[in-house]
Amino acid sequence: MEPRPIEIEFAQRVERLRAGVRALESVAVAFSGGVDSSVLLLVAHQELGERACGVIADSPSLPRRELAEAVELAARIGARLEVVSTDELENERYRANSGDRCYWCKTALFEAMEPWARARGFRALAFGEITDDFVDDRPGARAAREFGVVAPLSAAGLSKEDVRRIAREAGLDVADKPASACLASRLPIGTRVDAVRLARIEAAEEALRALGLRQLRVRDRGQRARVEVAREELDYARTRTDALARALEASGFAGFDLDVYLSPAEKAALPR
Repeated sequence: MEPRPIEIEFAQRVERLRAGVRALESVAVAFSGGVDSSVLLLVAHQELGERACGVIADSPSLPRRELAEAVELAARIGARLEVVSTDELENERYRANSGDRCYWCKTALFEAMEPWARARGFRALAFGEITDDFVDDRPGARAAREFGVVAPLSAAGLSKEDVRRIAREAGLDVADKPASACLASRLPIGTRVDAVRLARIEAAEEALRALGLRQLRVRDRGQRARVEVAREELDYARTRTDALARALEASGFAGFDLDVYLSPAEKAALPR
């Protein structure tokens, strides 16, 4: 049976990715442990071996759970991983959270990555941008362009569906991992970012995960929290409101509102 056109096109995109990675000769990959950067690190390791390395930024905005899982995942891939500390909280423009926080966060990452990578002979820096990222504003992508950071996944035309398929076929357990974002993303624009608020959000989310919720965001609204959960988990969450309230109170919130979590793509598709 002849391969279907859709299968041929997918195979062509994957080969473009592999060829693009090989052309880099050596690369340091900005790694978060999400499916996009995991697939990029996997392919870079497969194509370049020790000439590929993951770099993850560690700061108060990164949940400890995410850091531990990323370290474990890189080890399963077999790729080298470097943890570098970033200092975005020292930057007043980041703390101000005036709408360009992601730009300053990625700037801090690339400022830390670049000298580390160059000193070790890596010819390129790369990050896990995919074609789905083109649907909304990505200040972090602007920072990447300014630092000359390449995006092999989107350059090859790979979408979220594509990277999940690659991860699934490679046996990576992040294939169906829900989208994640830094803890600072839970603060409304204009609310200053500080380590205390980030720690409160992290504690609250860990407490709610312990109650059985998988995909969630605890949005900091001052004394109250806005708890967003996956649509399929909303009914379950409604049966546990007392337990949620106790967990959030222990984390420092006086009350909460419950709603459905919408991904950036889903928000972009809403009527305006």
